Amino acid sequence: MRLLIVKLGAIGDIIHTLPALSAIRRSFPDAEIGWIAEARSAEILRGHQSINRLIEIDTRRWRNGMKAADALSEIKNELGDLRRHRFDKAIDFQGLIKSAAIAKASGARERWGFSRNNLREPASRILMNNAVEVPLKSNVIVKNLALAQGALKFISGDPLEFGIKTSDKHKTEAVEIVSVIGANFALINPAGGWVTKLWNAEKYGALADRIYIEHGLPSVIVTGPAESELAVRAMAASKTAKITAQQPTLKGFFELAKRTRIYIGGDTGPTHLAIAAGAPVVGLFGPTEWWRNGSLNPLDVCVERLDIGCRIGCHRRECSNWICMDIEIESVVEAISVRLEAGNRSPLKC
Repeated sequence: MRLLIVKLGAIGDIIHTLPALSAIRRSFPDAEIGWIAEARSAEILRGHQSINRLIEIDTRRWRNGMKAADALSEIKNELGDLRRHRFDKAIDFQGLIKSAAIAKASGARERWGFSRNNLREPASRILMNNAVEVPLKSNVIVKNLALAQGALKFISGDPLEFGIKTSDKHKTEAVEIVSVIGANFALINPAGGWVTKLWNAEKYGALADRIYIEHGLPSVIVTGPAESELAVRAMAASKTAKITAQQPTLKGFFELAKRTRIYIGGDTGPTHLAIAAGAPVVGLFGPTEWWRNGSLNPLDVCVERLDIGCRIGCHRRECSNWICMDIEIESVVEAISVRLEAGNRSPLKC
């Protein structure tokens, strides 16, 4: 079998699809598996032992919401040699017109995707010739596994496995950070892809103080290059100075997350990477849902506003009534204590 997985990005979305990939590989050890992804999100996939062929593209110039016929024309121009791989089947885990058009352009005879009520862009269904019904209210990892199992007709009861491959360079990067902060530390990420997902950066600084005072753990604030301001604000708000700012590479962060006592962050790529690393996690969720995007480890904890009705089906990137991330520090401190007491046991495999 020659299989094409279509999951373009973002980083968190790719991480949510990795357990499906690992389950496919376990069930079909001799399959030729290709994965097509955005180059800016593909780092997590590089070197993955279950992928025979990683195809990296850049779709930023493709217009959002374009008609299916126009998208298909653009993709055929961009991916003129995609058909030479002769894929038998393609599975679109993205649910967009452009991802379905990529599956179509691959030449795969069988093109599988979610049923219409699970698609982000329902019009993409016309480019697929098979659909799988998956549970509506379930974690996205579970949905992706259900799609893979429905498309390829296999059953997998094994623990979740992400299979992210790192190198000695990434391990050394993490070890060097640990040598500065010490072996027992908390990992904090104040960033997020949407402004509505952000908790106040100054609160993260005050939280780092409480983590040190109550648990003796200094904190590492991690951000990307474009998020430095958030780290600066958090550090300025800290009074204990038991906090340091770092900008590790993506896989360097993954190795760092393997070593942390606890991770705290919102619904963003690094949080999902920390979950994949098996780190004890406290998530701060607002416009999105923990049950959908959060950890499947029952020991992990989410802090969220359950006293407001406007969060249901929200998913807003902008909001004039932005109160869902108005979370008290005390609530997060309590969640951290609960998670630390639960220990490091995890049913997940990185």
